[in-house]
This record gives sequence, structure tokens and C-alpha cells, in this order.
Amino acid sequence: MSDLPEDRMETTPPFSYCGIDCFGPFYVKEGRKELKKYGLLFTCMCSRAIHVEMLDDLTTDAFINALRCLISIRGHIRQIRCDQGTNFIGAKGEFLNALKDCDKEQLKQYGCEFVLNTPSSSHMGGVWERQIRTIRSVLTAILDKTSKRLDSSSLRTFLYEVMAIVNSRPLAVENLSDSSLEPLTPNHILMMKSSVILPPPGEFVSQDLYLRKRWRQVQFLANEFWTRWKKEYLLTLQQRQIWQRNKRNAKLNDIVILQEDNSPRNKWKLARVTEVYPSTDGRIRKVKLLLSDSTLDKDGKRTVKPVYLDRPVHKTVLLLEAE
Repeated sequence: MSDLPEDRMETTPPFSYCGIDCFGPFYVKEGRKELKKYGLLFTCMCSRAIHVEMLDDLTTDAFINALRCLISIRGHIRQIRCDQGTNFIGAKGEFLNALKDCDKEQLKQYGCEFVLNTPSSSHMGGVWERQIRTIRSVLTAILDKTSKRLDSSSLRTFLYEVMAIVNSRPLAVENLSDSSLEPLTPNHILMMKSSVILPPPGEFVSQDLYLRKRWRQVQFLANEFWTRWKKEYLLTLQQRQIWQRNKRNAKLNDIVILQEDNSPRNKWKLARVTEVYPSTDGRIRKVKLLLSDSTLDKDGKRTVKPVYLDRPVHKTVLLLEAE
């Protein structure tokens, strides 16, 4: 396997170097018309964050408009990696023609380099293809159940909710302590905030799909996406090695993600292994985990209380080995 490109190792603001691709189509209803929409996914080559925009079609104009939306929100882009789609090639030609009359200073401000992959080589875009794969299967299955009940505005909001969920996934783990169990996520890098993007208050049920309040439809679908995507994403972190080869037993001070079906959206609970329970064959199938539960007292001071839980090993995903 070849080395990673240098731009993936360069210290730059988010989305300075991007990989992009389109996915879809999705069907929405505007009045009596059924319209076809697409998604455009940008992934940052450094921070692994994503940004999703909705496309009305796969033309060059639609792509350039979506690109300008990203630049308006995330800032200037130095380089774009993509396949040789006609809309991407057309946008590259448009930019080259527009930059012919620019001087060197303007080229530094407005220049955006396109790096096109070789035709029929989707593996060269594995960075963004992997991101699309993690969301497309779940997204398609959920939108198929709506039977074209969403309109364009609702679909765009739903894609933004999906973007917030995917950007909440943990990237790295710092040393676990009793007062801090929060992993680093792309949202921390993008927003410079440690708070979690929580769903709006209220309970959203399947009956909301048949109501006229479209915002409740979007929130129910976002919760459905969170539930399904979380399970499938965690499976990609946890390798299935049953009956094939030995797997390292859990050790003291290992840091793990706790799999909980009732956890709030975008909330990843981390824990530390404080005790292991070996079976008769020497395998560790049950562990005791340490979590921290922070609460506010009457004076507004945050207090942290350690919480100990016994959990089976298959309900945890190992993130960092104990030294």
C-alpha cells in the first residue's frame, strides 16, 4: 500500500483539503410532484469531519452552488480530491477559466486545486467512500420508509442532523480520569465547543411520520438514523474474531466505549476497566467499568460521582490498550 498523501499530514484548518462524492438519489414530494434529490458529501482529509449538502441534480451548476455553501460556512478550500464525474470536471473547467485573468495574489486567495482520481479506481477515494458507506445504507433504508413524505426543506434538515450525528463519533481517547470521560470528536474541532448537540426536547414516535408537523418527522427520522448507525458503526470498530484466532483479553485500565441502547443521540459513554472476571478457561467475558456521572448541586457547582457497572465484554468496544 502506498504512503498517505502529504496534505493529510499537514496542520491546516478543517476542510482546507477535502474529498468529495455524490450519493443518492432520494425522492421528496413538493405539492403533487415527486422530485429527485441527491446528497453531496465533503470529508476533511485531516480532521475526518464531514459536511453534507443537498443537490437538486448532478449538474455543474448545482455542484458549484453546494461548494459555495460549504465555503461560506467552513472557509476557503485549498484542494479537492474527487473522481472524474462530469459535474466535477465541469466545475474544474469553470474555475480554470475564471482564474485566467487573476494575478498571483488573487490566485492564492481564490485558487482551488482539483485532484482527479484515475477512471474506474474508486479505491483511490477510500477516505470519502468509507464515510459515504457508513451513512448511505442506513440513510436509504430510513428514507424508503417515509414513502416520499418529506419535502426539500425537511430533507435538507435531515441531512444536517445526519451530519451532526456522524461528526459526533469519537476520534481519539485521552487518559481517562474520574472527572473527564469525553472523547475527541470532529464536532469539537469544528465548533470549538465541548457540549454535545442534543436533540430537541420531547418524545418523537413513529406516528409523527403521518402528522403535518414536518419538524417532528425530521427528528423522529434523526433518532432512527442515530439508533441504526450507532450499532453499525460500533461493529466496524469491534472486529469479529469468533472461532478464528485468539483475541487479547480485557485488562485493567483499558478504555472502552459502552454500548447502551438508551443513550441520548450523539452521546458516547467512555469507561475504564477497573476489574476483570476470568472464566474457567482463562477468558475474560465480564468486566467492571468505571464511569463518571456529573450533576449540579444547589449552588450550581458540578460534582462528579464515580459509577461502577458490570458489563459483558461484547457490550464494549476497546479503544485504548492499557500500558
